[in-house]
Amino acid sequence: MEYLMMLILGVFICVLGITNIKGNISTIHSYNRRKVKEEDVPKYGKAVGTGTVIIGASMIVSYFVATFWSEVAMGVIILASCIVGLAFILYAQFKYNKGIF
Repeated sequence: MEYLMMLILGVFICVLGITNIKGNISTIHSYNRRKVKEEDVPKYGKAVGTGTVIIGASMIVSYFVATFWSEVAMGVIILASCIVGLAFILYAQFKYNKGIF
C-alpha cells in the first residue's frame, strides 16, 4: 500500500501515452506541438506516446518490484526507463517540432 500512488500514476501515464500513440496529441502542451506538420502528427504521437508509455510502465513494474522485492531495484528501474522514455520524447520534439518549444 505504500507505493499505491505510484501504481495509479503509472496507469494514468500509460493511458495518456496510448492516447498519443493512437494519434490524439491534444494531451501534449500546445507549445510542444505547434510546429508539428499535419502529416507528421501520427509519427510525432507515436514517438511521444512510446516514451510516455515506457515511463508509465516503469512505474507500474516498479510498484510490484518495490512491494515484493527491493526498493533499490525500484529506483534503478525508474531511473533507467525515465532516461529511455525522455530520449524518445526529446527525439520527437527535435525531429517534428524543430526544438523543445
